[in-house]
Amino acid sequence: MKIIINSKIKKVALGGALLLGQFGCSDFLVEKAPSNLTPDAFYQIPDHAEAALASVYADTRFMGGGAGIFSSNWQLLEALTGTSTTETAQNSDLNNLYGLVHDPNTIHVVNYWNGLYKVIAQANQVLEKVPPITPMDENQKKKILGEARFLRSWAYFQAVRLWGDIPLITKPQTAGSEDFLPSRASTESVYKLIVDDLLEAEKAGLPWMDVSGRVCLAAVKAQLGKVYLTMAGFPLNKGAAYYKLSADKSLEVITYANANPTVINLFPTYKDVHTEGLKNRLEHLFMIQCNTLVAGNFMGNFFPNFKPVTYAGPGGTGSSVPTIAFYNSYEKGDLRAKDQDGYFYTTYFTNGNGAPFDLGAPYVFKHFNQKANGSQGVAGTRLDNLNVPQIRYAEVLLNYAEAQNEVGGPNQAAYDAFKRIRDRATLQTPGLGSYTAASFREAVWVERWHELCYEQITWFDMVRLRKVYNEKTGKFDNFVGHVNLSSNQPLQEKHLLLPLGKQEMLNNPNLKPQNPGYPN
Repeated sequence: MKIIINSKIKKVALGGALLLGQFGCSDFLVEKAPSNLTPDAFYQIPDHAEAALASVYADTRFMGGGAGIFSSNWQLLEALTGTSTTETAQNSDLNNLYGLVHDPNTIHVVNYWNGLYKVIAQANQVLEKVPPITPMDENQKKKILGEARFLRSWAYFQAVRLWGDIPLITKPQTAGSEDFLPSRASTESVYKLIVDDLLEAEKAGLPWMDVSGRVCLAAVKAQLGKVYLTMAGFPLNKGAAYYKLSADKSLEVITYANANPTVINLFPTYKDVHTEGLKNRLEHLFMIQCNTLVAGNFMGNFFPNFKPVTYAGPGGTGSSVPTIAFYNSYEKGDLRAKDQDGYFYTTYFTNGNGAPFDLGAPYVFKHFNQKANGSQGVAGTRLDNLNVPQIRYAEVLLNYAEAQNEVGGPNQAAYDAFKRIRDRATLQTPGLGSYTAASFREAVWVERWHELCYEQITWFDMVRLRKVYNEKTGKFDNFVGHVNLSSNQPLQEKHLLLPLGKQEMLNNPNLKPQNPGYPN
């Protein structure tokens, strides 16, 4: 399983130090000649620890890596949902995802596995090598280890939801390691590590928010709430006790936010969600960091195909565009569906800042950086430094509303969290007394589909709920048998998990058997 090996830590760590532009490097460049660094020799001083941690953050950007022509890795988690389609159809692997006929050779599947395990490998190096560094300020060390634990848990949380039973690697690997060809651990044991890592990160002395983009306490608590919510549902089915854990942990973030509304809150407008100057602030609890000096924003495959919405003129790939059915499923008057004011746009300005023109269809505006691409009468900077959101406060509110409802039906706090999402969308919400536990459950799910769309969250909701939003009926179908309108293909039992990559299984026969329904 060679992706887990980290024999070139020196190169990755030195490159990763560029991530946030905040880690000093002069000391370790003097300390050791870079060409002579090894994993054992590298971890000598605090700057080494900071640089190694930066390499873990840098590797989270694998989501934006290329997956063949006109496609990025992140599209794996969008194409399967049925809420998007494509205007290009020139990438066979992406087409297979849209058509629900992906297999062990699909490049997005292979790249996601490799990317997540690289994050895990780098985090394992930090967790193994940083503790012995002396002298080093203990608070600094504690925070670095807490951040590394969060990032490892983040990667494992993605992986276990995608593949189920997976290798559980917690130590740096070499060709001589006993578990160099690991077997798959149980889903339950992977979740135990995820929770343990997050609980340790919670005690690491992290600030509630961190505008530099490093992991903060709000992100840790929010992630714990999301993990518990997932464990309550499929496939672990831990039920009421874990819904309670989820509600309580999410409520900790909400309670802090209510007391500190200038620190954590919903943005006043939807444009703020994709405003470059507001990244890592207020609603954004955790983001993948982007900067054109290292790696700019990687969500460009949401651009329409060959339409002049940016400074570059006619271009874009249109390889991920909303389905008309999903766009039309928003309630009348929902601000999230309003042109340029919400999460979509149906008109824009020629070359980003010229004459307005009609796009002829809705496109995703949620990741559109107007500062970089241009806005009405203002030329773009051509530097897309917009971060990619991973955890927003809006999701915390919806996590709490859903979890609390499952504990004992909708109470005032759950209703208030749910209503805040609808209030920003300028929607009228029936009074609390009009909801039953069942009707409130589905109302919250609808908001999840409409609020969190195109953030690589919807697929995971489909899997943990075993339910899928039906855009035509406004109700929820069972996962198995639901027809994705983007392809007119029904979801099958096998689609609850991805296949393991063919080459990975050839390299490591201990990974067998393949997930059900896929060829070996």
